[in-house]
Amino acid sequence: MKKLFLLLFPAFLTAPVLAQPTEQIVKVIVAPDHTNWTYKTGEPARFAVTVLQYGNPVKGVKIRYEVGLEKLEPTKKDSLTLPGGTYTVEAGTLKTPGFLRCVAVAEVNGKKYRGLATAGFDPAKIEPTVANPTDFQTFWDNAKSDLAKVPLDARLTLIPERCTETVNVYHLNLQNIGNARLYGMLCVPKKEGKYPALLKVPGAGIRPYAGDVATASAGIITLEIGIHGVPVNLEPDVYANLNAGPLAGYPQFNLDDRDRYYYKRVYLGCLRANDFLTGLPQFDGQNLAVTGGSQGGALSIVTAGLDSRVKWLGAFYPALCDVTGYLNGRAVGPICLPVTT
Repeated sequence: MKKLFLLLFPAFLTAPVLAQPTEQIVKVIVAPDHTNWTYKTGEPARFAVTVLQYGNPVKGVKIRYEVGLEKLEPTKKDSLTLPGGTYTVEAGTLKTPGFLRCVAVAEVNGKKYRGLATAGFDPAKIEPTVANPTDFQTFWDNAKSDLAKVPLDARLTLIPERCTETVNVYHLNLQNIGNARLYGMLCVPKKEGKYPALLKVPGAGIRPYAGDVATASAGIITLEIGIHGVPVNLEPDVYANLNAGPLAGYPQFNLDDRDRYYYKRVYLGCLRANDFLTGLPQFDGQNLAVTGGSQGGALSIVTAGLDSRVKWLGAFYPALCDVTGYLNGRAVGPICLPVTT
C-alpha cells in the first residue's frame, strides 16, 4: 500500500483565507543554516538571528535567546547586544532524531518582539513512543468489515443558493456504523468528466459547514463532513446548544471502552465518506485525498492509515499525535485529545 504523505499538497488543497496578523515594523528573523531546516543527528546546527526595523538591521539592539528541545525547557540561554543587528547562535546538535528550537526576543523602543525557528534532526527516523496493541490490526479489520455490511443509503439534497455556474452543492446524508448518520456538504463540478476527490475532515467543535466550492471550481470533488451525526446546515444556535449540552466534552465519551469510544464511530465515518466519494460516477478512480487541521489533522492521518484508497494526505497541526511525548522527553502534538486503539 503506497501513499504519498504530505504536510501540504498544492495540487489538492486550496488553503483557506485566514485573518492575517498586523504587519510588524520590527521583525526578529531566526533562520537555521540549512535551507531545508533539516540536519543529520550529530551534525551541528546554527541559527542566524536578525532584528529588522523597516527592513533594515537594528544596530545596538539587545536580545535574549534560548535553545532547547521543541516546547521543552531550554538547555542554553544568553543575552547580548548586537552591534550590527545580527548574530549567529551555535545551537549544538542532537544525538537522536528530534527537533531543536531557537527562540529569540529583541527589545526595541521598550517593546519586545519574538522570533523562532526549529531544526529537525533526522525527523523521518523519529520512533513512536507507544507500541500498537497486539490485536491492533485485527481490531480495525473487524471494524471495517462491520462497516462494509452497513448499507450506504446516500441521500443528497441540492442546495440551490450555494450552487454556482460551475459547481453543484449538496447536503449529504449517509448511513454510518451503529445506526448513526454521517452528514456533510458535497461540491461537484458541473462539467462532465472524471475528477479527483478531496475529503475535508473537521477541527474540534460542533458547527455548520458550507462546503468547499472554491476547490470544486478548480476541478476537484470536495466533501466537507461533520462528525457528530447531526446535519451540517442548521442554524448556528443548534450547534452552540449541542456544544454546551449533550456534546460537551465529547472527546472523552466512553474513553474506557474502545468499542464504544466516541472516535471509533468518527474514524469509521471518515471511511464511510470515502465509500461514497469513490463510488461517484465523476470520481477519476485513482486520486483520493484527505485533509484537515487540529482534530482534522488527526482524522486525516487516521483515515489515510486505515484506508488504502487514500493516495494524498494533507495534515496540518494535527492533534492526537505522540500524546505520550512528554513522558518520553519530547513534545506532544499541538492539542492533546485522547486516542483509542
